[in-house]
Amino acid sequence: MHTIELINFIISVIFAACYAYQYVYILVPIFIKSKPHKEASYHRFAALICARNEAAVIGNCIESIFAQKYPDGLLKVFVVADNCTDDTAKVAREAGAHVYERFDSKKIGKGYALNFLFKRIRNDFPKNAFDGFFIFDADNLVDENYAEEMNKTFCDGFNVATCYRNSKNYGDNWLSAGYGLWFLRESRYLNGSRMLIGTGCAVSGTGFMISRSFLGRIGGWNFFLLIEDIEFTTRCAILGERIGYNPKAIVYDEQPVKFRQSWRQRLRWSKGYLQVLGKYFTQLTKGIFRGSFTCYDMWMNIMPAFVLSIIGQIANIVGIVLGFCLGGDLMIAIHSVLEMLFNSYIVLFIVGLITTITEWRNIYTSPLKKILYTFTFPIFMFTYLPISIAALFSKVSWTPIEHTKVRRIADVTR
Repeated sequence: MHTIELINFIISVIFAACYAYQYVYILVPIFIKSKPHKEASYHRFAALICARNEAAVIGNCIESIFAQKYPDGLLKVFVVADNCTDDTAKVAREAGAHVYERFDSKKIGKGYALNFLFKRIRNDFPKNAFDGFFIFDADNLVDENYAEEMNKTFCDGFNVATCYRNSKNYGDNWLSAGYGLWFLRESRYLNGSRMLIGTGCAVSGTGFMISRSFLGRIGGWNFFLLIEDIEFTTRCAILGERIGYNPKAIVYDEQPVKFRQSWRQRLRWSKGYLQVLGKYFTQLTKGIFRGSFTCYDMWMNIMPAFVLSIIGQIANIVGIVLGFCLGGDLMIAIHSVLEMLFNSYIVLFIVGLITTITEWRNIYTSPLKKILYTFTFPIFMFTYLPISIAALFSKVSWTPIEHTKVRRIADVTR
């Protein structure tokens, strides 16, 4: 049974070695300050929204986009009502968006919907009608300064840029808070630090910008894996296209509150990471040997945590079963597992605590819930352990997440 202790120790050491640089990221904002933007000129943007049965929330999303503090006529809104069976298209049209309806029972997912929408815009509008595109989800609420801030980052020379991702239902329960705290940490201490040290950031689902010229250079939107955002980010890293980040471009999105729904979503994410790993492993590895830190960063985000968690779970389960069946010292194995979980809890708690403290004013819920959900954050992360195992054996397809939080930004930030 001492073998189990050794395996857990080795996994812990490897994990720490792989992700030590991300702990350094936490210190970066203390020592490096952001550079001022270059002189900006206004550009024409199209805001793109992919929606699947989102009649309840898409109206507020479009309203928040039209409320931007950005010159009139330079921002249009497009919606693809993707395989909808409700009034999404009707609500979007009434809100003032250009709406295209798509029905395809075979090619399902946001990647296909975006590809369809880009093609329709290209066919129906002049080639130079827009300088860039903003990508949103139907449940998003967009801060009134988003377009202004993203335009600044565009003028700084970035063809792709991502935003500060906040939550519009952080305080609903421990699940929504777990998501929310993770995305706040990702915004400030991953993308924020990457931007400060001059390496590439990562697109996280929604609220990002892509220039027309770069979209043309990569042959359009052809990212169809289960996590098309990570696939796109990986492709940018391989091509050497640095993704920017603007902390003042803020988007609020709705997080799942039901465990079944959360399990399904994160199972898709986990399966998607396996897809990205299988498709881009060789190219990312070559990028690392060419000296690309961005490729290394993406490689670390895709592979080690997933693989090590699976190895650790399998080794411990086998150790406990063998100890029970063969009459070995079962308590050594159990003690080793509990010790590893406790140490992991402390590390995740500290990460969550630092984020909660520094982002306190941006977390819109009661002080008591902010504190409580810092303690439940590691538990939320632990639920990835069985999900990662299930991803190995499950056949996963893209399924929509139900959004029901009918809120405006003023309701969220009050």
